[in-house]
Amino acid sequence: MMAEESGRRALGRGLAALIGGVDNDTAAVERARAGRRVPIEFLRPNPRNPRKRFAPEDLSDLTSSVREKGIVQPILVRPVAGSADRFEIIAGERRWRAAQQAGLHEVPVIVHDVTDKEALELAIIENVQRSDLNPLEEATAYQQLIDQFGYAQGELADVIGKSRPHVANTLRLLKLPEEVQGYLRDGQLTAGHARALLSASDPIAAAKRIVIGGLSVRDAESLAGKPSRGAAKKSGPARAKDADTVALEKALSDAIGLAVTIDHRADGHGEVRVRYSDLDQLDDICRRLKR
Repeated sequence: MMAEESGRRALGRGLAALIGGVDNDTAAVERARAGRRVPIEFLRPNPRNPRKRFAPEDLSDLTSSVREKGIVQPILVRPVAGSADRFEIIAGERRWRAAQQAGLHEVPVIVHDVTDKEALELAIIENVQRSDLNPLEEATAYQQLIDQFGYAQGELADVIGKSRPHVANTLRLLKLPEEVQGYLRDGQLTAGHARALLSASDPIAAAKRIVIGGLSVRDAESLAGKPSRGAAKKSGPARAKDADTVALEKALSDAIGLAVTIDHRADGHGEVRVRYSDLDQLDDICRRLKR
């Protein structure tokens, strides 16, 4: 049991536990140059990678960087059983794809011989730690670890470095109808919107209204029958928010795993509200603010 717990803590550190972390670009470049380099065609994607979507615009930016500076951090791979000099990517598929587009012939790798279970754990943990997953991919990844390897929610939270309320709230997103999950998967809804829709009597209709109207998280809570304290004082339709405010709400909601509402007034004053649904979430907010 002690060995297993120690192994999971090491996995929780992700690539930092395997290649010593990335302190700065210079150190990373030196490690990449010192490490093994293999032909790019010797690598194949990890079919268990929880990240399924690679945004073309993000990949384009990374491709430009790789073309100019090369791959700074080596790709973590494992040997393919029965195939000499063939490797499966554990972490770094986006860099591998960018290297292909940049026309590189070789890439730096670190070979780590791990089991199927460890490969899946590392792939999930690395993507979560790098915020490379959309909320639905993150929820699916957590559920994979719970179903396949018997993680409890508290144990999973410790391993991936997230709060227990964040893990619980993220998993709840899998209860949404498939059509609503599609909006979330495509980025048309934030995790904050989606959590509000969990209590809606007709989450599909509410989701469509949110997407069409560009409504805020607080508006979504009102649609779901849970108006916030500030919204209850207002009458008439909600004032449309500018795109920058909506984007900031989404970024904060995704970062802390709770619904965040920003009310910015013309005089430069405003309010930021964080919605919690139980004492565990409140305790988590207090701990973060104290840090």
